[in-house]
Amino acid sequence: MQTPPETEHVRYARKLRPGQRAQLHVLDIESQRSRAVMTSTDQLFESPNWHPDGRWIVVNADGLLYRVDTAEPAGLELIPMTGLPELNNDHLISPDGRWHYMSANDWHVYRAPWEGGPVERVTQEKDPSRLFRHFLHGITPDGRTLAYVGTEMLGGDEWGTRAIWLLDLDEGQDRLLGDGYSPADGPDFAPDGLSVYFNSEVASTREGHAQLFRHHLTDGTVQQLTDDDRVNWFPHPSPDGRWLAYLSYPPGTVGHPADLPVELRLIDLTTGRRTDLVALDGGQGTINVPSWSPDSRSLAYVAYPITDSSATGEVVAEGS
Repeated sequence: MQTPPETEHVRYARKLRPGQRAQLHVLDIESQRSRAVMTSTDQLFESPNWHPDGRWIVVNADGLLYRVDTAEPAGLELIPMTGLPELNNDHLISPDGRWHYMSANDWHVYRAPWEGGPVERVTQEKDPSRLFRHFLHGITPDGRTLAYVGTEMLGGDEWGTRAIWLLDLDEGQDRLLGDGYSPADGPDFAPDGLSVYFNSEVASTREGHAQLFRHHLTDGTVQQLTDDDRVNWFPHPSPDGRWLAYLSYPPGTVGHPADLPVELRLIDLTTGRRTDLVALDGGQGTINVPSWSPDSRSLAYVAYPITDSSATGEVVAEGS
C-alpha cells in the first residue's frame, strides 16, 4: 500500500475508527458469494468503481484516488494527479476507460487521464450567494453527459436544495432533471442512456425516507421502484440492463451515514423481483458510485467492520 504524498491538510476525508477495517469485496451475482479482495487497517477507502477492462477497481482515500489490481491485488496504487483539490468521495470512469471524473471539496467536478496527470475542471461557477455544490454520480454510455447532485442554500439552510442536474460536457450547459426531485441523490444512467435512476424523498411524508425512482428521458415520466419501510439509496443498473443494485438502510435513517448495519439489495428489472444479497457494516462509501463489473456478473463494495464478529459479507436469504 502506498503512503499518500505530502499534501495540504486533509479537511474532510474520513478516517478509520479504532479497531475498524476497510474491506473491498467483490460479490458474484449468480452465486451470491463475496470474496475479500483487500483489507486495510491504515486507510479508509470508499466508493469502488470498475475500469471497463474488468481488471482495475478505483477507490478514493485521504482525498486522493487509488486503484486496485483485481487480478493480482497488492494494495492501493496511487493515481498521481496535479492541480487537484482534495477529493470528495464521488468519482467514476468514462465508458471508454480514458478519463476519471471526480468531485472535489471545492465543490466542483474535475477530469483527469486514466493514468493520472494534470486535471481540468468541467463544472462552471454558479452564484456564490447560493452556495452551490456539485456531487458527481453518473455518466452516459457515450461519455458526453454527467449526472450530479447540486446542493444550494434555501431559506438559510445551506443544504436546503438537493436536486439532480445533468451536465452536457460538449456544450458546458447544465439543466435540471425534471424538477430536480429534491431532496434527491445518487443519479445513475441506464446502460441505454434513456433513463436516470435516483433516490429521492419526494413521495415520502417522513424525513429521510428515500426510495428509488427512474426518470425516462424520452417522455419525462417517472416510475417509483421501491416502496417499503427501509431507506433506499444509490441505485446502480448493471451494464446489461437486467439488474439494479442499491444500498438499503434501516428504517428511520436520515441521509446516508457511515457505520450502520446495511444491506445490499438487487432488483431484477425484467420481473421486478427483489433479492437481499449481503448484510454488512457500512453505508457511506459502500457503493456511492457505479460499482458493477463490465460483464454484469460482479458487484464491488466496501464494508467497514469494527470487530471480527461484525458482519462483513454474510449472505442473507432471498427476499420476495
